[in-house]
Amino acid sequence: MGEESATARYVSEFVGTFMLVFTIGCNVLSGQPVWGGVSIACVLMVMIYALAKSSGANFNPAVSVALGINGNLEWPEVAIYAVTQIVAGIVAGVCYLGMFGHSFNLAPAKGHNMIQAGVAEMLYTFMLCFVVWNLAASKYHGGVNQFYGIAIGFVIVAGAYSAGAVSGGCFNPAVAIGIDVASAYFGVYYCVLYTIFELAGAALAALLFKVCRGAQEAVGVAGDVVSAEEQAKMDEATPESAKLVSEFLGTYFLVLTVGLNVLSGSPAGAFSIAASLMCMIFALGSVSGANFNPAVTTAIICSGRGKMAPADGAKYMAVQIVGGICAAFTYSFLMNGKTFHLNPGTYKWSQVIVAEFVFTFVLAFVVLSVAVVKKDNVLSHYFGFAIGMCVTVGGCAIGKVSGGSLNPAVSIGISTSHIMNGGGFWPCLIYSLVELAAGAAAAGVFKATQPSEFDEKLPALASA
Repeated sequence: MGEESATARYVSEFVGTFMLVFTIGCNVLSGQPVWGGVSIACVLMVMIYALAKSSGANFNPAVSVALGINGNLEWPEVAIYAVTQIVAGIVAGVCYLGMFGHSFNLAPAKGHNMIQAGVAEMLYTFMLCFVVWNLAASKYHGGVNQFYGIAIGFVIVAGAYSAGAVSGGCFNPAVAIGIDVASAYFGVYYCVLYTIFELAGAALAALLFKVCRGAQEAVGVAGDVVSAEEQAKMDEATPESAKLVSEFLGTYFLVLTVGLNVLSGSPAGAFSIAASLMCMIFALGSVSGANFNPAVTTAIICSGRGKMAPADGAKYMAVQIVGGICAAFTYSFLMNGKTFHLNPGTYKWSQVIVAEFVFTFVLAFVVLSVAVVKKDNVLSHYFGFAIGMCVTVGGCAIGKVSGGSLNPAVSIGISTSHIMNGGGFWPCLIYSLVELAAGAAAAGVFKATQPSEFDEKLPALASA
């Protein structure tokens, strides 16, 4: 949080929250089914960059509560922030109601019940609070990263196009209350239930933040900037359990976002999935390396230089696959038992194999080139963006050919859940073999194109 006066902090929270809720209302009421989620994510991102120095740019009572649990914000301040944010949300709702002359109701999406909507809100509010903590409130990043705004803002891209089809995609009590009050003629009811689930997501984020970064936080020193030596000590203190939990979480949210986008027929599925990968890479890259993909782990092992031992890689892959399977059953629950199969198009298997190989290669090769390199060559502020956007590339290019899985954890998760509806498991085996081969090929091309990286063994890298 900045060092501005109390008045400046509260005005900043009001302005940021107002702009967020007003932008949501304008997008919904003017009809923006394709770009609405991006617009909302971008207003959150730009207001974070503009006002973080003044108030910390919470703009969300769940985020403020999460920071209170973690001790980053005093509880009296949490209360004032939350009230300010809720008032701003209500004022914004009244403003867009006055502008358009009508509003929209807050309720679970058609065909979904309150439990499904609540779980969707809880999960993506968890993701939002978890990313905030890891990037803006952890000692590790210590105020030196410049990617916190895009990572936090683009959680909305991930959630709006996926969970939005179940709950509407609030992830914020101020949003829920603002919408419900602006549509009070329909009744004010769901905002209370949404808020309960969103606060539960914040509490869960507090717990898992301690699991993933508790050891690092114990070693790190308080301050605005953490030195490279202190970061190295934090890396060494990270236990294997924290790394494995991180790999589970990142893979879980990736596959969950895949499934919800596919089953809801999202107009921006590839971008939403890419955003989920990008945000979790930024959040957890300095804990586990943020592989979230057995093909990427294979590429890192095959690239050599002692970056990852095969035994450790095997544990990563196992956890990633379990995360993918758990996520697949979660999206099936949220979508009333629906599942889908691999190879959704009418293309030949030879075409599917080529498509998956080429774009999994791109993903794994970019990971090696921007994150698993010598320290001077690491893309320190944009590694997550570069890696995540590989999914936009592949998802748009071959989504209609192979589905654009690019990840054995995704492939196995999809096929495992589809068994419930009579689908076959075997396609994921072919996909996985192709994707693992692409990871190995990426390591070979990496060696051929960047021989200077092999002059000496690499030290452990924080951002990989």
